[in-house]
Formats: sequence, structure tokens, C-alpha cells
Amino acid sequence: MAKFHEIDRQGRLEYLKKESGLSDEEIESLGKALAFDDANRMIENAVGITCLPLGIATNFVINGVERLVPMAIEEPSVIAAASKAAKIARVHGGFTATADEPRMIGQVQVVSLPNISLAKRKVLARKKELLEIANSNSRSIAATGLQVRQLRDASPNKMGLMLLVELIVDTKDAMGANAINTMCEAIAPKVSEITGGQVVLKILSNYATKRMVKCSAIFDKDELGGSEVVDRILYAYALAYSDVYRAVTHNKGAMNGVDAVALATGQDFRAIEASAHAYAASDGSYRSLTRWKKTKQGHLSGEIELPLAVGIVGGVTAVHPTAKTALKILGVKSAGDLAMVMAAAGLAQNFAAIRALSSEGIQKGHMRLHARNIAAAAGAKGKEIDIVAERLARGPVNADNARRLLKELRG
Repeated sequence: MAKFHEIDRQGRLEYLKKESGLSDEEIESLGKALAFDDANRMIENAVGITCLPLGIATNFVINGVERLVPMAIEEPSVIAAASKAAKIARVHGGFTATADEPRMIGQVQVVSLPNISLAKRKVLARKKELLEIANSNSRSIAATGLQVRQLRDASPNKMGLMLLVELIVDTKDAMGANAINTMCEAIAPKVSEITGGQVVLKILSNYATKRMVKCSAIFDKDELGGSEVVDRILYAYALAYSDVYRAVTHNKGAMNGVDAVALATGQDFRAIEASAHAYAASDGSYRSLTRWKKTKQGHLSGEIELPLAVGIVGGVTAVHPTAKTALKILGVKSAGDLAMVMAAAGLAQNFAAIRALSSEGIQKGHMRLHARNIAAAAGAKGKEIDIVAERLARGPVNADNARRLLKELRG
């Protein structure tokens, strides 16, 4: 078969149908916007549907399994770059990933306590009872633990000491937000009764540090262009680790991969972003989510570690036909599987970005692909877009030049 990016849409769909066992209805979902009635049920005051391009990143081998990776993103070059990075990683076996068991934290905030130490002891003494209350309100997930923390208000308002009663919840293959919030609300009256305090907040934490995912890969020095390129990438990493201004952009590159898979599969990408960036600052300084070093053989070794709360049941995945089909294309069997794919996509995209930055620069490939958007915006239609984009890529890539080239093409 020709390379995936070289075949037309119909050929790509036929390939996906064969490789992923998609039905005609599932194939149709890849080209059809969400029905307005469905959108109107999902959000308030709906007026329409906005769409993002959905593509497939190829060449991914994760824990020895071939994966076709759906990615929803509007930015040119991301899918191509991730696919190229995955191809280089294949030389040394692809990506190796691990994921923690799916545990999340739900928080109940208690204030106005006359004796916070006594309140803490009382809650722990009634731990079993509180877990039973929590679990009586959920059939799909289970609260497996309870912890209590004393916290001093660090805000300028100085509201005093507070107690946090935290449920540890096994969310199985769900993201778990709604069920955890229900559990927290269920135990709140009993917590207030036990402590004699006032309960304020009752909600999950999106800081998913009990759902950590790690992914690593080795990128062959010869495939990269030699030892000098490896060293230049390590210099780029040194800057990202040491300077917050670079670290933010460096991590944005990694999240290009993570978020694109999250959007394609119906995940809460806002929660994922917030959790990842909090973790990047967990040592007190905002740093790179990825780590890069040189192996004894001189190859480039990369690793990403981040908290990822994702699900393959419930939420949007249960009602959005394209998200369902994207999950089927991936072939993941658990939330952990999905998290590992997302981590691999993040590592691949981060590698591709710093490789480009440390060699020919990020703009060469990016602007070549972006030229198609500029050509279309200038008024090019059909085959004109490809012709104008090809000429535009020689530079400068801007709207004025695109209009000039289009005018010349049309004579």
C-alpha cells in the first residue's frame, strides 16, 4: 500500500475500515458533524456546531502494539511530525509506556472548626461509615480509601485553618468526574455532623497525581542526522528545563499531541491541560514535562511523565459518534491503554518540535503546510490551492503573495 498520506480520502477510509473493523455507519461518522439536536442536549443555548479536522497519525508502536492514532487539531504539521517521530522511534522498538491504576481524589472542604485536630481524629474513626455512604451512591466506580488533611489558608483573605476530607476513588475505565462529585456531596452531611464544622466545597480534584503515565523511546542518532543533532536537542532541553519562558512553549508542543488525541476521543482536555501544567510546576518551578538524555551508544533517549485522567466509557464517549469511532480505530481496551497512547503522542510531538527547532528551524515544515491555508484564504479553489501553496512555500508565505500568485495562475 502507498504511504497513508499519499492516498486519497476514500483510500484512507477503506484502509481504516479494514484495519479497525469499522462499519459503514462508523465510517460515515468520520465525515459527519454532530447533529444539532445532540449538541443542544450537550450544552445550553446551542446555536451550531464547530468542527476540527480529524487525521490519523501513523507508525506508532506502543508496548509492541501497532496503533493508528486519531488526532483532532487545526494546526498544520502536528500529525505529520508525530508520524515521522513515531517512525524514527520504531528503529529501537517504538514507545514503552506504563499507566497507574485509575485513582482520583474527591475533596470535601470543612471550615469553622473549633478543634481541627479532634475533628480529624473523629473523621478517621468513622472512615468505614463514610466509604459506605460514598459507595452507596455509585454503581460504576468505588471509593477505596479516605484521607484527611489539615490545611492553612495561604490566600490574602486569611480565612483560617480548614480540613480536607478526601476520597480515593477507583474510576475503572471512566474519567469519573460526575460520580466522584456525587460521592462527595453524599458524604458531606455526615462529615459536617461528625466534625461540627461547615462544609463548603464538595468536588473532585482534576490534579490526577494518582493516575500517572510514563512513556519512553529511543531515537537513533543516525536517523536524526548524527551526534551533533543529539547534542543540539539536549541544549534545547536544557533551556526548557531551566527557563519558564521556554518551558511553556516546550510543553505546549507536547500537549499538541496529548490534546489532539484527547479531542478526537472525547476527553476533557481542559482538565488534562490543567493537571499537566500543575505537575510541570510540582517542584516549585515550572519545568519541562519531558526529559531527554544521551544513551551510552550516543542515541537520544526521551521520556514523558504526566497525570492523565481519561475514560473510554461514559461522558462524551457515550454520546459522540466520532469519539466512539476514534476509540475503535485506536483499539484501546482500557482507560490506561488510552492514557499510554496519549503520552506517546505527546512525547513524539515534543521530540519532533525540538528536533526541528534545533536543526532547520520550526517554520520550514510548518509554513509549507500552512501555505495551503493561506492559499485558500486568498480565494484559491480546488486544485488551485495545491498549485498556489507549492509556489507560496518558496516564500514569502503571506496573504499578499498568495493573492499575487493566484492572480498569475488565473491569467
